[in-house]
Amino acid sequence: MQDTDKNNEIDFHGAAIVDSNGRELPITEEMVQTACSSLDEQKESEDKAA
Repeated sequence: MQDTDKNNEIDFHGAAIVDSNGRELPITEEMVQTACSSLDEQKESEDKAA
């Protein structure tokens, strides 16, 4: 591996998802926050419907 390639590597910190093209994408703080917000909204909707 060349030094330039090494500098372009993404540090996944052990957390990644694989997209439909087989590429590994790091799980970001924004992704986690968005998922949590979505779950909170879903739970609130279910509680109102019950």
